[in-house]
Amino acid sequence: MGLEEKIPSGFLLTTVEKLAGYMRKNSLWPATFGLACCAIEMMAVGSAAKYDISRFGMEVFRASPRQADLMIVAGRVSNKMAPVLRQIYDQMSAPKWVLAMGACASSG
Repeated sequence: MGLEEKIPSGFLLTTVEKLAGYMRKNSLWPATFGLACCAIEMMAVGSAAKYDISRFGMEVFRASPRQADLMIVAGRVSNKMAPVLRQIYDQMSAPKWVLAMGACASSG
C-alpha cells in the first residue's frame, strides 16, 4: 500500500525534474529564417496579441540556432542561400524540425 494508491484519481505524482523535462520536450523554440514577404507575416504572429502562440510554448523566437529546435523558412531559398541554410540547420541541436512557410518556400 503505497502513496500512489491513496491519491484520488485525477492527480499526478511527479518530480520537478520530470515536469521540467516534459515541458522542454513538448515546447518548440523556433528560429526564424525570413527571406521574403512571408517573414513579415511570421513576425506578426510572433509579436502580435491577436495570435496567441505562447499557449503552444512557442513565444520565444531564438536568434541562435543552437537554442532552437524548429527552423521556420519563410520565403524562397535561392542556390546561393542553400549552403547557409544548411549550415544553420547543422548547428541546431537534435531533435530538430524545419517548417516551410508560404508558397515560395513550399514550392520553390
